[in-house]
Amino acid sequence: MPNAKVLEEKKALVASLVEKIKKSPAGVLVDYKGITVEDDTKLRRDMRAAGVEYAVIKNTMIRFACNELGFEALDEHLNGTTALAISMTDDVVAPAKILGEFAKKHENFKIKAGFLEGKVIGEAEVQKLANMPNKETLIAQVLYSFNYPIMQLAIACDAIVKKAEGNEDMKVADLVAVAAAAEEAPAAE
Repeated sequence: MPNAKVLEEKKALVASLVEKIKKSPAGVLVDYKGITVEDDTKLRRDMRAAGVEYAVIKNTMIRFACNELGFEALDEHLNGTTALAISMTDDVVAPAKILGEFAKKHENFKIKAGFLEGKVIGEAEVQKLANMPNKETLIAQVLYSFNYPIMQLAIACDAIVKKAEGNEDMKVADLVAVAAAAEEAPAAE
């Protein structure tokens, strides 16, 4: 039977872990065996830079914290060597992305499962998160999709103006035909 001091320390650790997981939008459990100290140091550096807290924690402590939060589905993954990566920012992709890239380079390093915004997700869903573009890339893609129609309109208007500059007898139907041709031209490039 553990003494009262050790028991209180463990309860404090579980309470701290519960608070971190509650505040975090995403986290990932991994099996970290088979990596060198050098690789582990680099992984931890990358995690810190991305705002992800990464720690090796006893399975029992993670189990108590997860069960308190209703993540009982993670119990089956809490065996062997386990580390937990928790996003401490609003970036839900960071833990999965960093650990997914690391797992590709190290065959013994395995993603077990994770959680995303209060729900347990399996290894396949974590891999999907890892393969998603980062937040900045997604924003750039959305902005480009908003900008594309305006860009096409500008190209069409420019083609109409260039075609009409030297031809004062041009009719509206001719201008429409020029605009239609201008719209098709960028698609053919």
